[in-house]
Amino acid sequence: MRRLIVGMTGASGACYGVRLVELLARSGAEVHLIVTAAGRAVLAQEVAAARGAADLVAALWPDAAVRRLIRQHAPDDGAAPPASGSWRHDGMVVCPCSMNTLGAMAAGLADNLLRRAAMATLKERRPLVVVPRETPLATLMIENMLRLAQAGAVVLPAMPGFYHRPRTVGDLVDFVAGRVLDVLSVEHDLAVRWPPDAPPSNTHPC
Repeated sequence: MRRLIVGMTGASGACYGVRLVELLARSGAEVHLIVTAAGRAVLAQEVAAARGAADLVAALWPDAAVRRLIRQHAPDDGAAPPASGSWRHDGMVVCPCSMNTLGAMAAGLADNLLRRAAMATLKERRPLVVVPRETPLATLMIENMLRLAQAGAVVLPAMPGFYHRPRTVGDLVDFVAGRVLDVLSVEHDLAVRWPPDAPPSNTHPC
């Protein structure tokens, strides 16, 4: 069984992380989830199921088959398995990744479990994917992305494509989630490949 870490921070775009966790669990991977306090606040703002939920996992992933593969860790739990480089896993994704977390990781900070897990992932030469969702980008933000990329991370901004002719917000979310799965070499059947399968729709604005 593959084992992957997913961190969710205070950037807008919580739906990307929720969908990614679902897809990873449906692929049979064991998902170790770390949601920061700011990430929880954004989830409550952007995802109806998270509002007032004491148990995020039960609220966001009602399917028992998905839920049984999710292990949630508190962001202040420095003794949790993902904090250690000797704990083996197949990669980590921070989705969505706030500019605050991105800057901290670029500076090598490990002051909470999510950032410590990211540093352990990098030092062990395992895949680290960061999915920032911000616009426009300040020079310092771009420089931080460069530093992370030079350290070995994959910077995968939440920039959905349109060549697959999306018709719903879910289609746009799946495009980004699918690209993350590709980087992690997780098989999927999401319609995110070129060339697109279906001919253009006469009623679609694109």
